[in-house]
Amino acid sequence: MQSIVGMSKNKDVRAAVDEATARMKNPAGILIMSDYQMLPEASRLVREKFPEAETIGTSGTSYFNQDSSDSILIITAFESEAKCVGGVIKHLATCPIADIGNLQKSVRDISAGREDTVCIEYCTNNEERLISTIDIALGHSGISLIGGTVIGYPSNVKGQVTYNGEAYENACAYLLVKNLKGKVRVYKENIYGKMDDNPHIATKVNTKDKELIELDHKSAAEVYSSELGITKDKIVDNVLKNPLGRAVEDNIYISSQHTLKPNGTLVNYKCINENDTIYFLQLLDYDDINRVTRETILGDFPHPDLVISCNCIYRYILFNNENYFNTFLNNMATLGNHIGNIGGGEQFNNQHVNQTMVCAVFD
Repeated sequence: MQSIVGMSKNKDVRAAVDEATARMKNPAGILIMSDYQMLPEASRLVREKFPEAETIGTSGTSYFNQDSSDSILIITAFESEAKCVGGVIKHLATCPIADIGNLQKSVRDISAGREDTVCIEYCTNNEERLISTIDIALGHSGISLIGGTVIGYPSNVKGQVTYNGEAYENACAYLLVKNLKGKVRVYKENIYGKMDDNPHIATKVNTKDKELIELDHKSAAEVYSSELGITKDKIVDNVLKNPLGRAVEDNIYISSQHTLKPNGTLVNYKCINENDTIYFLQLLDYDDINRVTRETILGDFPHPDLVISCNCIYRYILFNNENYFNTFLNNMATLGNHIGNIGGGEQFNNQHVNQTMVCAVFD
Protein backbone atom coordinates (compact mmCIF):
# COMPACT_ATOMS: atom_id res chain seq x y z
CA MET A 1 0.00 0.00 0.00
CA GLN A 2 1.18 3.53 -0.72
CA SER A 3 0.62 6.22 1.89
CA ILE A 4 1.71 9.86 1.97
CA VAL A 5 2.09 11.87 5.17
CA GLY A 6 2.17 15.66 5.11
CA MET A 7 2.70 18.04 8.01
CA SER A 8 2.51 21.79 8.52
CA LYS A 9 3.19 24.14 11.41
CA ASN A 10 1.65 27.10 9.61
CA LYS A 11 -0.97 28.92 11.71
CA ASP A 12 -2.97 29.90 8.61
CA VAL A 13 -5.39 27.02 7.98
CA ARG A 14 -5.49 27.23 4.18
CA ALA A 15 -1.72 27.57 3.91
CA ALA A 16 -1.28 24.65 6.32
CA VAL A 17 -3.62 22.42 4.30
CA ASP A 18 -1.89 23.33 1.05
CA GLU A 19 1.52 22.54 2.55
CA ALA A 20 0.46 19.24 4.14
CA THR A 21 -1.30 17.98 1.00
CA ALA A 22 1.25 19.18 -1.57
CA ARG A 23 2.41 15.68 -2.54
CA MET A 24 -1.04 14.06 -2.53
CA LYS A 25 -2.64 13.25 -5.86
CA ASN A 26 -5.55 10.82 -5.76
CA PRO A 27 -6.21 9.61 -2.20
CA ALA A 28 -8.84 6.99 -1.47
CA GLY A 29 -8.94 8.00 2.19
CA ILE A 30 -7.50 10.70 4.43
CA LEU A 31 -6.82 11.09 8.16
CA ILE A 32 -6.61 14.62 9.60
CA MET A 33 -5.01 15.39 12.96
CA SER A 34 -4.87 18.97 14.23
CA ASP A 35 -5.70 21.21 17.15
CA TYR A 36 -9.39 21.64 17.94
CA GLN A 37 -9.57 25.19 16.58
CA MET A 38 -8.15 24.27 13.18
CA LEU A 39 -9.98 20.95 12.73
CA PRO A 40 -13.36 22.07 11.27
CA GLU A 41 -11.88 24.45 8.68
CA ALA A 42 -9.00 22.13 7.78
CA SER A 43 -11.49 19.30 7.26
CA ARG A 44 -13.68 21.49 5.04
CA LEU A 45 -10.69 22.55 2.92
CA VAL A 46 -9.41 18.99 2.55
CA ARG A 47 -12.85 17.87 1.44
CA GLU A 48 -12.96 20.73 -1.05
CA LYS A 49 -9.57 19.70 -2.44
CA PHE A 50 -10.22 15.94 -2.53
CA PRO A 51 -14.01 15.51 -2.84
CA GLU A 52 -13.73 11.83 -3.80
CA ALA A 53 -11.69 10.80 -0.75
CA GLU A 54 -13.28 9.42 2.42
CA THR A 55 -11.95 11.73 5.13
CA ILE A 56 -12.07 11.70 8.94
CA GLY A 57 -10.46 14.03 11.47
CA THR A 58 -9.62 14.35 15.14
CA SER A 59 -7.92 16.89 17.40
CA GLY A 60 -5.35 17.00 20.18
CA THR A 61 -1.59 16.58 20.46
CA SER A 62 -0.34 14.79 17.36
CA TYR A 63 2.97 13.39 16.17
CA PHE A 64 4.73 12.42 12.96
CA ASN A 65 8.00 10.57 13.49
CA GLN A 66 10.07 12.86 15.76
CA ASP A 67 7.75 15.89 15.59
CA SER A 68 4.97 16.34 18.12
CA SER A 69 2.83 19.31 19.08
CA ASP A 70 -0.70 20.34 19.99
CA SER A 71 -0.64 22.93 17.18
CA ILE A 72 0.49 21.08 14.06
CA LEU A 73 -1.55 19.75 11.17
CA ILE A 74 -0.87 16.18 10.05
CA ILE A 75 -2.67 14.83 6.99
CA THR A 76 -2.22 11.21 5.94
CA ALA A 77 -3.43 9.96 2.56
CA PHE A 78 -4.08 6.36 1.60
CA GLU A 79 -3.33 6.50 -2.10
CA SER A 80 -2.76 3.66 -4.55
CA GLU A 81 -3.45 0.05 -3.54
CA ALA A 82 -5.98 1.10 -0.88
CA LYS A 83 -9.76 1.12 -0.68
CA CYS A 84 -11.48 3.26 1.94
CA VAL A 85 -15.05 3.59 3.16
CA GLY A 86 -15.98 5.97 5.97
CA GLY A 87 -18.93 7.16 7.95
CA VAL A 88 -20.21 8.68 11.16
CA ILE A 89 -22.04 7.22 14.15
CA LYS A 90 -24.00 9.88 16.01
CA HIS A 91 -25.93 10.15 19.30
CA LEU A 92 -23.23 8.33 21.32
CA ALA A 93 -24.71 9.45 24.63
CA THR A 94 -28.18 8.18 23.83
CA CYS A 95 -28.67 5.84 20.86
CA PRO A 96 -25.66 5.19 18.61
CA ILE A 97 -27.26 1.96 17.38
CA ALA A 98 -29.56 4.15 15.28
CA ASP A 99 -26.61 4.62 12.91
CA ILE A 100 -25.37 1.03 12.95
CA GLY A 101 -26.74 0.58 9.44
CA ASN A 102 -24.14 3.03 8.15
CA LEU A 103 -21.29 0.90 9.45
CA GLN A 104 -22.90 -2.35 8.32
CA LYS A 105 -23.18 -0.95 4.79
CA SER A 106 -19.54 0.20 4.93
CA VAL A 107 -18.47 -3.32 5.88
CA ARG A 108 -20.40 -4.78 2.94
CA ASP A 109 -19.07 -2.15 0.52
CA ILE A 110 -15.40 -2.72 1.35
CA SER A 111 -15.49 -6.56 1.03
CA ALA A 112 -13.08 -6.94 3.91
CA GLY A 113 -10.68 -9.79 4.50
CA ARG A 114 -9.44 -10.79 7.95
CA GLU A 115 -5.83 -9.87 7.16
CA ASP A 116 -6.21 -6.79 4.97
CA THR A 117 -8.75 -4.41 6.55
CA VAL A 118 -8.83 -2.24 9.66
CA CYS A 119 -11.34 0.19 11.17
CA ILE A 120 -9.81 3.44 12.43
CA GLU A 121 -12.16 5.56 14.52
CA TYR A 122 -12.13 8.70 16.61
CA CYS A 123 -14.91 9.49 19.07
CA THR A 124 -15.96 12.23 21.47
CA ASN A 125 -17.57 10.35 24.40
CA ASN A 126 -19.41 7.26 25.67
CA GLU A 127 -16.79 4.79 24.50
CA GLU A 128 -18.29 1.63 25.99
CA ARG A 129 -21.64 2.26 24.34
CA LEU A 130 -19.85 3.00 21.06
CA ILE A 131 -17.71 -0.15 21.15
CA SER A 132 -20.71 -2.34 21.92
CA THR A 133 -22.47 -0.82 18.92
CA ILE A 134 -19.50 -1.17 16.57
CA ASP A 135 -19.00 -4.79 17.58
CA ILE A 136 -22.46 -5.61 16.21
CA ALA A 137 -21.18 -4.69 12.74
CA LEU A 138 -17.55 -5.82 13.03
CA GLY A 139 -17.85 -8.82 15.34
CA HIS A 140 -18.11 -11.46 12.61
CA SER A 141 -16.33 -9.56 9.83
CA GLY A 142 -12.75 -10.17 10.93
CA ILE A 143 -12.05 -6.44 10.74
CA SER A 144 -9.75 -5.22 13.52
CA LEU A 145 -10.23 -1.84 15.17
CA ILE A 146 -8.15 0.88 16.78
CA GLY A 147 -9.33 4.26 17.91
CA GLY A 148 -9.02 7.13 20.30
CA THR A 149 -11.14 9.60 22.25
CA VAL A 150 -10.79 13.28 21.34
CA ILE A 151 -8.93 15.42 23.85
CA GLY A 152 -7.21 18.80 23.97
CA TYR A 153 -10.13 21.24 23.91
CA PRO A 154 -11.17 23.65 26.72
CA SER A 155 -13.73 22.57 29.30
CA ASN A 156 -16.31 25.01 27.90
CA VAL A 157 -15.98 23.58 24.37
CA LYS A 158 -17.54 20.35 23.13
CA GLY A 159 -15.22 17.88 21.44
CA GLN A 160 -15.68 17.23 17.74
CA VAL A 161 -14.71 14.74 15.09
CA THR A 162 -15.11 15.32 11.36
CA TYR A 163 -16.27 13.24 8.43
CA ASN A 164 -16.07 14.42 4.82
CA GLY A 165 -15.69 18.06 5.80
CA GLU A 166 -18.50 18.17 8.39
CA ALA A 167 -17.91 18.52 12.13
CA TYR A 168 -19.90 16.40 14.61
CA GLU A 169 -20.33 16.50 18.38
CA ASN A 170 -21.39 13.45 20.43
CA ALA A 171 -20.22 11.24 17.58
CA CYS A 172 -17.68 8.82 16.15
CA ALA A 173 -16.04 9.19 12.73
CA TYR A 174 -14.71 5.94 11.28
CA LEU A 175 -12.67 4.92 8.27
CA LEU A 176 -12.40 1.36 7.00
CA VAL A 177 -9.09 0.93 5.19
CA LYS A 178 -8.43 -2.10 2.98
CA ASN A 179 -4.86 -2.83 1.91
CA LEU A 180 -5.29 -4.15 -1.64
CA LYS A 181 -1.70 -5.35 -1.99
CA GLY A 182 -0.73 -6.42 1.50
CA LYS A 183 -1.79 -6.87 5.10
CA VAL A 184 -2.69 -4.78 8.12
CA ARG A 185 -2.55 -5.80 11.77
CA VAL A 186 -3.32 -4.11 15.07
CA TYR A 187 -1.24 -4.13 18.25
CA LYS A 188 -1.80 -3.13 21.88
CA GLU A 189 1.02 -2.07 24.19
CA ASN A 190 0.42 -2.31 27.94
CA ILE A 191 3.30 -1.11 30.14
CA TYR A 192 1.63 -2.34 33.36
CA GLY A 193 1.41 -5.79 34.89
CA LYS A 194 -0.33 -7.42 37.85
CA MET A 195 1.26 -6.70 41.22
CA ASP A 196 0.38 -10.24 42.24
CA ASP A 197 -2.08 -13.00 41.43
CA ASN A 198 -4.52 -11.85 44.09
CA PRO A 199 -7.75 -10.96 42.23
CA HIS A 200 -10.53 -8.78 43.56
CA ILE A 201 -14.19 -8.85 42.54
CA ALA A 202 -16.19 -5.73 41.72
CA THR A 203 -19.20 -6.27 43.99
CA LYS A 204 -20.89 -2.88 43.63
CA VAL A 205 -20.64 -0.48 40.68
CA ASN A 206 -22.44 2.37 38.99
CA THR A 207 -21.78 1.81 35.29
CA LYS A 208 -23.57 5.00 34.22
CA ASP A 209 -20.94 7.15 35.91
CA LYS A 210 -18.08 4.59 35.66
CA GLU A 211 -17.95 4.27 39.44
CA LEU A 212 -16.32 1.37 41.27
CA ILE A 213 -18.06 1.48 44.64
CA GLU A 214 -16.99 -1.79 46.27
CA LEU A 215 -14.35 -4.47 45.83
CA ASP A 216 -14.93 -7.72 47.71
CA HIS A 217 -17.91 -6.08 49.49
CA LYS A 218 -15.64 -3.37 50.91
CA SER A 219 -15.08 0.24 49.95
CA ALA A 220 -12.99 0.30 46.74
CA ALA A 221 -10.70 2.96 48.21
CA GLU A 222 -10.26 0.93 51.42
CA VAL A 223 -9.17 -2.15 49.48
CA TYR A 224 -6.83 -0.14 47.24
CA SER A 225 -5.29 1.69 50.21
CA SER A 226 -4.76 -1.52 52.19
CA GLU A 227 -3.35 -3.47 49.26
CA LEU A 228 -0.84 -0.82 48.19
CA GLY A 229 -0.05 0.61 51.60
CA ILE A 230 -0.86 4.21 50.75
CA THR A 231 -3.33 6.67 52.25
CA LYS A 232 -6.65 7.13 50.47
CA ASP A 233 -5.90 10.73 49.53
CA LYS A 234 -2.97 9.48 47.38
CA ILE A 235 -4.96 6.98 45.33
CA VAL A 236 -5.83 9.28 42.42
CA ASP A 237 -2.30 10.72 42.23
CA ASN A 238 -0.99 7.16 42.14
CA VAL A 239 -2.69 6.35 38.82
CA LEU A 240 0.54 6.58 36.78
CA LYS A 241 2.14 3.89 38.93
CA ASN A 242 -0.76 1.68 39.99
CA PRO A 243 -3.93 1.82 37.91
CA LEU A 244 -6.67 -0.80 38.01
CA GLY A 245 -6.77 -3.72 35.61
CA ARG A 246 -9.94 -5.46 34.37
CA ALA A 247 -9.33 -9.10 33.46
CA VAL A 248 -11.03 -10.38 30.31
CA GLU A 249 -10.01 -13.99 29.62
CA ASP A 250 -6.18 -13.86 29.40
CA ASN A 251 -5.97 -10.10 28.84
CA ILE A 252 -5.76 -7.18 31.24
CA TYR A 253 -7.42 -3.91 30.20
CA ILE A 254 -6.45 -0.84 32.19
CA SER A 255 -9.04 1.33 33.94
CA SER A 256 -7.63 4.64 35.21
CA GLN A 257 -8.97 6.12 38.43
CA HIS A 258 -9.47 9.90 38.32
CA THR A 259 -11.71 10.83 41.26
CA LEU A 260 -12.13 9.64 44.84
CA LYS A 261 -15.57 10.27 46.35
CA PRO A 262 -16.06 10.79 50.10
CA ASN A 263 -17.67 7.35 50.51
CA GLY A 264 -14.58 5.59 49.09
CA THR A 265 -15.93 5.17 45.55
CA LEU A 266 -13.39 5.36 42.74
CA VAL A 267 -14.53 7.04 39.52
CA ASN A 268 -12.67 5.73 36.48
CA TYR A 269 -12.23 6.48 32.79
CA LYS A 270 -13.06 2.89 31.79
CA CYS A 271 -16.26 1.29 32.96
CA ILE A 272 -16.03 -1.64 35.38
CA ASN A 273 -18.99 -4.02 35.55
CA GLU A 274 -20.35 -5.91 38.52
CA ASN A 275 -18.53 -9.24 39.05
CA ASP A 276 -15.54 -8.14 36.96
CA THR A 277 -12.21 -9.49 38.12
CA ILE A 278 -9.92 -6.61 39.07
CA TYR A 279 -6.18 -6.56 39.70
CA PHE A 280 -3.98 -3.76 40.99
CA LEU A 281 -1.28 -3.07 38.44
CA GLN A 282 2.30 -1.86 38.64
CA LEU A 283 4.46 0.06 36.17
CA LEU A 284 6.95 -2.15 34.35
CA ASP A 285 10.05 -1.45 32.22
CA TYR A 286 8.31 0.56 29.49
CA ASP A 287 11.45 0.98 27.37
CA ASP A 288 11.95 -2.77 27.18
CA ILE A 289 8.26 -3.36 26.53
CA ASN A 290 8.34 -0.94 23.60
CA ARG A 291 11.43 -2.70 22.25
CA VAL A 292 9.48 -5.96 22.26
CA THR A 293 6.54 -4.21 20.54
CA ARG A 294 8.80 -2.95 17.77
CA GLU A 295 10.46 -6.34 17.36
CA THR A 296 7.05 -8.00 17.13
CA ILE A 297 5.93 -5.54 14.46
CA LEU A 298 9.09 -6.00 12.43
CA GLY A 299 8.69 -9.76 12.72
CA ASP A 300 5.29 -9.42 11.06
CA PHE A 301 6.18 -6.54 8.72
CA PRO A 302 9.91 -6.30 7.88
CA HIS A 303 9.28 -3.06 5.95
CA PRO A 304 6.14 -1.32 7.27
CA ASP A 305 4.61 1.30 5.02
CA LEU A 306 2.80 3.12 7.81
CA VAL A 307 2.20 2.88 11.56
CA ILE A 308 -0.83 4.69 13.02
CA SER A 309 -1.04 4.84 16.80
CA CYS A 310 -3.02 6.38 19.62
CA ASN A 311 -1.37 6.93 22.99
CA CYS A 312 -3.22 7.67 26.20
CA ILE A 313 -2.80 11.10 27.78
CA TYR A 314 -1.59 9.36 30.94
CA ARG A 315 1.20 7.61 29.01
CA TYR A 316 2.07 10.99 27.53
CA ILE A 317 2.23 12.58 30.99
CA LEU A 318 4.28 9.68 32.38
CA PHE A 319 6.74 9.71 29.48
CA ASN A 320 7.16 13.49 29.72
CA ASN A 321 7.72 13.25 33.47
CA GLU A 322 10.42 10.68 32.80
CA ASN A 323 11.91 12.66 29.86
CA TYR A 324 11.14 9.65 27.68
CA PHE A 325 8.52 10.81 25.18
CA ASN A 326 11.02 11.99 22.55
CA THR A 327 12.94 8.74 22.97
CA PHE A 328 9.69 6.84 22.44
CA LEU A 329 8.96 8.78 19.23
CA ASN A 330 12.50 8.24 17.95
CA ASN A 331 12.25 4.52 18.63
CA MET A 332 8.88 4.17 16.90
CA ALA A 333 10.18 6.13 13.90
CA THR A 334 12.75 3.38 13.26
CA LEU A 335 9.84 1.28 12.01
CA GLY A 336 9.05 3.72 9.18
CA ASN A 337 6.49 6.52 8.94
CA HIS A 338 4.76 6.72 12.32
CA ILE A 339 1.82 9.05 12.91
CA GLY A 340 -0.60 9.32 15.76
CA ASN A 341 -2.23 11.36 18.45
CA ILE A 342 -2.76 11.57 22.18
CA GLY A 343 -6.20 10.39 23.23
CA GLY A 344 -8.34 10.62 26.31
CA GLY A 345 -8.98 6.88 25.95
CA GLU A 346 -8.21 4.17 23.44
CA GLN A 347 -10.27 1.54 21.67
CA PHE A 348 -8.90 -1.83 20.64
CA ASN A 349 -11.10 -4.32 18.83
CA ASN A 350 -14.07 -4.82 21.18
CA GLN A 351 -12.64 -3.04 24.24
CA HIS A 352 -12.26 0.50 25.51
CA VAL A 353 -8.97 0.89 27.43
CA ASN A 354 -6.88 3.46 29.32
CA GLN A 355 -3.13 4.10 29.69
CA THR A 356 -2.40 2.04 26.59
CA MET A 357 -0.95 2.43 23.10
CA VAL A 358 -2.93 0.96 20.24
CA CYS A 359 -1.64 0.91 16.70
CA ALA A 360 -2.34 -0.34 13.19
CA VAL A 361 0.51 -1.34 10.88
CA PHE A 362 0.33 -1.58 7.08
CA ASP A 363 2.80 -3.18 4.68
